[in-house]
Amino acid sequence: MRRMTARPGNAHQARLLKLLRDGGPNSRAQLGDQIDLSRSKLAVEVDRLLETGLVVADGLAASRGGRRSHNVRLNPELRFLGVDIGATSVDVAVTNAELETLGHLNQPMDVREGPVAVFEQVLAMAAKLKASGLAEEFDGAGIGVPGPVRFPEGIPVAPPIMPGWDGFPVREALSQELGCPVMVDNDVNLMAMGEQHAGVARTVADFLCVKIGTGIGCGIVVGGEVYRGTTGSAGDIGHIQAVPDGRPCACGNRGCLEAHFSGAALARDATEAAQQGLSAELASRLETNGALTAVDVAAAAAAGDATALDLIREGGNRTGQVIAGLVSFFNPGLVVIGGGVTGLGHTLLAAIRTQVYRQSLPLATGNLPIVLGELGPAAGVTGAARLISDHLFSPA
Repeated sequence: MRRMTARPGNAHQARLLKLLRDGGPNSRAQLGDQIDLSRSKLAVEVDRLLETGLVVADGLAASRGGRRSHNVRLNPELRFLGVDIGATSVDVAVTNAELETLGHLNQPMDVREGPVAVFEQVLAMAAKLKASGLAEEFDGAGIGVPGPVRFPEGIPVAPPIMPGWDGFPVREALSQELGCPVMVDNDVNLMAMGEQHAGVARTVADFLCVKIGTGIGCGIVVGGEVYRGTTGSAGDIGHIQAVPDGRPCACGNRGCLEAHFSGAALARDATEAAQQGLSAELASRLETNGALTAVDVAAAAAAGDATALDLIREGGNRTGQVIAGLVSFFNPGLVVIGGGVTGLGHTLLAAIRTQVYRQSLPLATGNLPIVLGELGPAAGVTGAARLISDHLFSPA
């Protein structure tokens, strides 16, 4: 490990680091307006951060009358690695300490190949970003995986769509390979953190972030912090029963939401419809491509295909019924819908909204926006960088 061996010495320093991360370069005077410290105490804490090298001087601030204050900023040489492992692809990005993305790679990948093969690919992508001159080394890395994670040990636990990953020491193994601290979390929690940092949830303290991809999960943010539950499995809504005695699910139960509507379920239903002659558009795409995905269903729906539209509405209705229960229970200020299936767009969103607004109490839904995420694939890697920065910008 190298440059970032220093950590904040107390909660005040941690708060200053996070203010500089989220707000960018700032003057001592403006930082003083945002933190409950006397000017002399603030000066001591900033000077200590300057000594660690985590913070550097950044010239004189604009005058507010009297003596001009000095600007400070996070060290511009700090680099974080954000990794978002999905079921069928992986995103790897390098950010600076303010979580601005400096470089971002995406490659197809099958998580079922197991952790060794997947991490070989991740490390190769990280090396490629390094070789392009974006980073000499990494000061920390955040990793998202599409399954339950025992946090903070960073170990996947019985993930239904990740054979071979149960109990694999992701945090420990990658920390050794990368030579820096690593934090691991469920991918949907990282999507929520990304949307909170730079997306549609920037000003909301309590919200739900529902990711509809190959599977379905929900990030729960309470008071600005991700809520993970006692063991890290909070938000695993894909395995809430949506259809009594319905289809078998990868988890071993029947009728789970994920078995009836997710990227995988939608592809299966679209293929059946095409083979049964219910949709000429889907049949044509199946013949051309050899297989169907949610992207094909979205394209068919955009072309006005009635069967594709019905599949999206039916899935949206089922998802909306589950979200309506969450809204009644949690009373969030915002619901964000993200993930690969959001390419289905406003047809999906309208179906989800209809169910939530119909089934939840007016007090819970009266001022409740239900919106698509803003960041797309960048949400996960931004959230991953935020995860590791939260760890490193906290007292050791």
